[in-house]
Amino acid sequence: MMKIELTGLGKRFNKTWIFRNLSFQFTTPNQYAITGPNGSGKSTLLQIIAGTSTYNEGSVDYKNEETIIHHEHIFKNISLAAPYLELVEEMTLTEFFLFHRNMKGWIDDKTDEDIISHLGLQQSSHKQLRYFSSGMKQRVKLAQAIFSNVPVIFLDEPATNLDEDGVSLYRSLIRDYCSTRLIIISSNDKIEYDFCDGKIDMMNYK
Repeated sequence: MMKIELTGLGKRFNKTWIFRNLSFQFTTPNQYAITGPNGSGKSTLLQIIAGTSTYNEGSVDYKNEETIIHHEHIFKNISLAAPYLELVEEMTLTEFFLFHRNMKGWIDDKTDEDIISHLGLQQSSHKQLRYFSSGMKQRVKLAQAIFSNVPVIFLDEPATNLDEDGVSLYRSLIRDYCSTRLIIISSNDKIEYDFCDGKIDMMNYK
């Protein structure tokens, strides 16, 4: 069982505290939401837990069963999809998935072709990602995160740029492929997290 423990966590920019005294425990196989208005620190907290941003006080500990995972090895256990993360736009979709599969691998013995078909992007498989619409790019970001063979998935505003069909795809990916893993979602839109088991309201840690 994967476990992430936050203890007395705090983050400030200059002299202004974004949040303080945040303690929480995330465990597999559950789904959690980090909520709050714009500017409340949702994405900052998600980035801290994912190891891509620093904090000023407290601690973040990863454990597999009761074995502590050292911070330099966290990346092996996680995937992240976020609006601010760019794709390698010079690659075609097929090239990008091959590149990503060689780093993380896919769950359930999925092939690149399986995933491209699941996304409905067969006609664009040999097109460079720079020519994809914003909605198509978001589908690709979600797929590379959710189909990665990792126990922990971080999703920041996962329905960004998705139309109605894209939102339905997102929710089906969560339902069909995430039930045994730890999912943490940063969002202020209930359609992105209303299925979650637990929630952190950032306004409680000001």
